[in-house]
Amino acid sequence: MPQEEMQIPLFMVGAEDVPIVFSNLMVAQHEQQEFILTFAQYTPPFAFGPPDEAREQIQRMPYLPVKVVARIGMTPQRLRELIGVLQENYNRWEEKQRG
Repeated sequence: MPQEEMQIPLFMVGAEDVPIVFSNLMVAQHEQQEFILTFAQYTPPFAFGPPDEAREQIQRMPYLPVKVVARIGMTPQRLRELIGVLQENYNRWEEKQRG
């Protein structure tokens, strides 16, 4: 007996309870059948004084700390969907910017 396809509406519950975090750095990686997106944030180093002194302060830093705020894994199909949704959303935003 063939199975009937059922559609159940989805409703996101609690989305407003999850904090929105800012990300100014993203790294994308892939394996055989999965993509991993890592979102992170960093703050440029605080340096003061004349430009030469500030440059020297920055050069003495062993590294710039980067805080990972989310890592998301997805299949190639879901990544294609994400790319489509982001492109569509960006196009709408761009249209609004033009007026």
